[in-house]
Parts: sequence; structure tokens; C-alpha cells
Amino acid sequence: MSKSVAVDLSKPQAIDIGIPEKERQKIAAGLKHLLADTYTLYLKTHNFHWNVTGPMFNTLHLMFETQYDELALAVDLIAERIRALGVFAPGSFSQFKELATVKEETGVPSAVEMISQLAKDHETLSKVAREILPLSGKVDDEPTNDLLTQRMQVHEKNAWMLRSLLG
Repeated sequence: MSKSVAVDLSKPQAIDIGIPEKERQKIAAGLKHLLADTYTLYLKTHNFHWNVTGPMFNTLHLMFETQYDELALAVDLIAERIRALGVFAPGSFSQFKELATVKEETGVPSAVEMISQLAKDHETLSKVAREILPLSGKVDDEPTNDLLTQRMQVHEKNAWMLRSLLG
């Protein structure tokens, strides 16, 4: 016969994943910045997808769509990792604006300026991810390390592809 265990639902269950609380909080704080930057870049890329004009329209329209689709998936992965670390993920425009390094674009720049901005923003996200690695690496947080490595790979490739369009 199985023994019934009483669970006190009025208190959150303690998290014991092998990463001390202080380090989990620091890693999650870094991931919050990455989430805010990723969401801001998603929105900016989507904006540029809608509003790009000029001789490279079709190429850029499709490239931007591929990039914002990938960013939309990344936002979810980053937020879920924050939650797995026991921290609530930010989820409002005001929180993202406060946390983000990437700046939104409210105008409609030229296609060349769009490319330049997005290349720099992808480089920024790679640097933000890279800044978190020493924290997650120190405590062997392999799921976060893996996520960050994947994000850096995507952002560095996108930055390269965008820079290549500029000659």
C-alpha cells in the first residue's frame, strides 16, 4: 500500500536542482536581459519585415521573416529557462524596455540602415549571452550553457549574413 504524503499548497516547493539560490538568481537576472533584448529584436525585425522597401525588398522581406520566426521561438525557450530556475520571467513592454540593451525603432529607416541596425543588434545579443556564460559555467548549469551557446551561434551567424549584404 502506498503511503500518502501531505503537501502544503500554501508554500512554494523548494527548488533543488543543484544550483544554489544566489547563483540561480544571478543567472536568471542575466537571462531576463537576454529575454528583453531578444523580444525587442523580434519586434524590430518584424517591423522591418513589414516596412522594408527598395530593390532588395524580396530578399530582405524573406530574410527578416526567417529571423523573426526564430526569435519568436527563442523568446519562449529563454523565458522557460528563467522559470526552470525558479524565477518569474518578465513579460510586459515596460519591463522589456527597462531591461533591454537593444533599442526599438519607431521610424522607417532605409533598407541599408535596417540591415546595419539588425547586424549590430545581433552582435549585442551575442555579447549579452556571452556575459552570462561565466555565471552559468561556474555552477555547471549545462542547460543554460547550452541555451546560451545556441543563442550566440544564431546571433553571430545572422550578424555575419546581414553584414555580408552591406559589402
